[in-house]
Amino acid sequence: MLMIDILKALSDENRLRIINLLANQMLCVCELEVLLDMNQSNVSRHLGKLKSAGIIVSTKEAQWVRYVIDESFKASHGLLLEYLKSQFEEESVYQMDLEKLSTYKDSDLTCQMITEDKLNVIKVLSATKLK
Repeated sequence: MLMIDILKALSDENRLRIINLLANQMLCVCELEVLLDMNQSNVSRHLGKLKSAGIIVSTKEAQWVRYVIDESFKASHGLLLEYLKSQFEEESVYQMDLEKLSTYKDSDLTCQMITEDKLNVIKVLSATKLK
């Protein structure tokens, strides 16, 4: 992948927030929706740009499509990824997203539950406060 395509893909705060989460765990669209409090079409659009740039890959598990940072991207651009991670530690929005991810991981929530009661799940995760 061309560096210009990678940098263009990284030039949006929402895509950086997605990278921050996917660097920590494989997630599906519905999980990203509630963690980032974004609608499905926006999340999917951002995922498409990251995937086109070769930064993330997807795998299909039953009816869910899960996304994660591509291992070949990590191998080829490890220094860039490490730089991003260090910057994520400096800004509260990225830390808050990780706090929500931690709350989500500690819960019994599933993709099915998120799909059925998205508003309630968003309220629970949004109550997470940065320590």
